[in-house]
Amino acid sequence: MLNKKSVFILSLGVTLGISIGICSSVLAEKNKPAPIADTESLPFEDLRTFTEIFGRIKRDYVEPVTDKKLLEDAIRGMLTGLDPHSAYLVAEEYQELKEGTMGQFGGLGIEVTMENGFVKVVTPIDDTPAQRAGVKTGDLIVRLDDKPVKGMALSDAVKLMRGEPGSKILLTIVREGAEAPLKITLVRDVVKVKSVKSRILEKNYGYVRISSFQSGTGESLKDALATLKKDNGGNLKGLILDLRNNPGGVLNAAVEVSDAFLKSGLIVYTEGRIENSEMRFNAAPDDLIDGAPMVVLINAGSASASEIVAGALQDQKRAVIMGEKSFGKGSVQTILPTSNGAAVKLTTARYYTPSGRSIQAEGIEPDIALENLKLESLDKAEFKPVKEADLSHHLENAKEVVGGQSAADKAKEALDKKDYALYEALTLLKGISIVNK
Repeated sequence: MLNKKSVFILSLGVTLGISIGICSSVLAEKNKPAPIADTESLPFEDLRTFTEIFGRIKRDYVEPVTDKKLLEDAIRGMLTGLDPHSAYLVAEEYQELKEGTMGQFGGLGIEVTMENGFVKVVTPIDDTPAQRAGVKTGDLIVRLDDKPVKGMALSDAVKLMRGEPGSKILLTIVREGAEAPLKITLVRDVVKVKSVKSRILEKNYGYVRISSFQSGTGESLKDALATLKKDNGGNLKGLILDLRNNPGGVLNAAVEVSDAFLKSGLIVYTEGRIENSEMRFNAAPDDLIDGAPMVVLINAGSASASEIVAGALQDQKRAVIMGEKSFGKGSVQTILPTSNGAAVKLTTARYYTPSGRSIQAEGIEPDIALENLKLESLDKAEFKPVKEADLSHHLENAKEVVGGQSAADKAKEALDKKDYALYEALTLLKGISIVNK
């Protein structure tokens, strides 16, 4: 059963329009940081240096600076100096973060982090301005309109990217393999994230796409699986779970998604220095697709909660993991509200797969590696192989050919060109089904 905790656990990055985490559990406003044991004396010399520098800035800086700004910036620097995911959230950012986990927020629809002073795209979110404009995982944003990003705090860059729906912003992007920086104009919009989409690929084989893990993703998945069974007229012979470019989300949602396909065993556990950071989540005895074979698609944009699901299903031998090595976000952040209405996002633990693997900076290695390829048909060849049907006076097939190419064949042909990885996953599932017979 799920082990609910009264903490709000988060992971990587900031989503445009809000500061959103990638791995969160249940939020309780009353949760306060535990008092720190006095295990060592205060570093008086360092504190003296801090107050000396504080005083010099107040006295000598070219422009007047308020005490509030200096202290707030000091707190931000103290947290961002720890790791890329710890941060100080002012009241506005904290409120936007809470709203974002419910699945609707304003902005461009990009999950971002900082790398070498630039804003790096972790992933564009499905059906958002960024995804529609062609922003890709790994892109480095170097300018926002006419302002260089280098030297900016991530929160300041995010504020520039926010704006009124319908307003435009010009992103200058450096992309690996591109000869020159790309300039992409995006129109801001209210981003409504539908975290679960599904469809029947062909008879007996279903497809579920999870774009992010929100508080309602677990229930949405159950509804999607029930609809797939209904549309299929019975149980599925195989399912593809697509977690590509999924930056993560609510931890409990990742646990619920994993639990939907597992009958028993450990899903994920976390370890840290404080008591509340140690959690274990186990599967309940139900498999919503009755043990049907599964393929999970991942890529470099699959992070945090996505890696929890992929790692659990891989370790439990429940699914074949196919695609690229995942992002490698294996730390847990806890949101600790402060007395002034702000909050501290602090890394408090690492999470581990059932077999004890830490994903931090390593990622999930797919069982079947698959590069990000696009399949294209060859033009008409100068020489085509001769077949029986090409020979003069060949015998006709005794059975009449009716209707030419079937709709299923046409759909399959379209799939291999539109999404090669999905095509390969479906082919693998059909192979498993044949062997199981």
